[in-house]
Amino acid sequence: MLFVSEGAAAAAPQKTKTVVEGLTLSVVSHGHDDCLHTLLAQLAQQHAGVLKHLIVTHNLPAPSRPLPTPPGGWPFELTELHNRTPQGFGHNHNQAFQHCRSRHFGVINPDLEDLPADLWPRLVTLADQPGVGCAYPRLLNLDGTVQDSEREIPTPWALLKRYTHRPPVPRRDWVNAACWVLQSDIWRQMGGFDEGYFLYCEDVDFCLRLQTAGWQLARADTHMTHHAQRTSHREWRYVSLHLRSLLRLWTTPAMYRYQRHLRQQARR
Repeated sequence: MLFVSEGAAAAAPQKTKTVVEGLTLSVVSHGHDDCLHTLLAQLAQQHAGVLKHLIVTHNLPAPSRPLPTPPGGWPFELTELHNRTPQGFGHNHNQAFQHCRSRHFGVINPDLEDLPADLWPRLVTLADQPGVGCAYPRLLNLDGTVQDSEREIPTPWALLKRYTHRPPVPRRDWVNAACWVLQSDIWRQMGGFDEGYFLYCEDVDFCLRLQTAGWQLARADTHMTHHAQRTSHREWRYVSLHLRSLLRLWTTPAMYRYQRHLRQQARR
């Protein structure tokens, strides 16, 4: 269950939608007030006329600090969704997509900073290239090094290599969903995220299904900083959720269809 902020009620989806140019972005906050406020301040300055609608989902029932309205108001439509009970990553972004009326839809993490001024025009333009299913930027760590946001399928063998000696990634099979932009029609065609995952592997599954359907992942020539606080490495609850998601990935068809897709491509 959720309730929509009163000031954003006009953003609720209608039976008949008029698709508009521009981008709708979905961001989910788990009490990330400081990160969220920083991100929104950057988005207000660097919307570039492309970002038309920002949907903020507050996933924790505890009240967050009100989002501060900049002088002159927001340069885009802002909708706040408040979950009465915490929901999964995929559910939250799928829920946000129901409010999307623009030709492009994107997901973004609240813990991003140093957004380039031309980020959204670059990503939208790339997402419109023939054959591109998902456009994304390069992510950097806090120390400026390149983050390992592009990875191969997380098979048991690949994970063992990753956590022992970190060899170069042989192939880009999936991309961290910290910042994606897609055509809304493609998101709709793919059915959004698989809500059978709660917190991990939604982006893996989506990328595999996207490429099996014939679309490509495309990195834009731009970058930003991602804090990437990986609680799955420190707290048992998140370790358990991560393992559960991996088990689902290994036992559902998406990974095997993608591997068959790779073999077919190799024979061409």
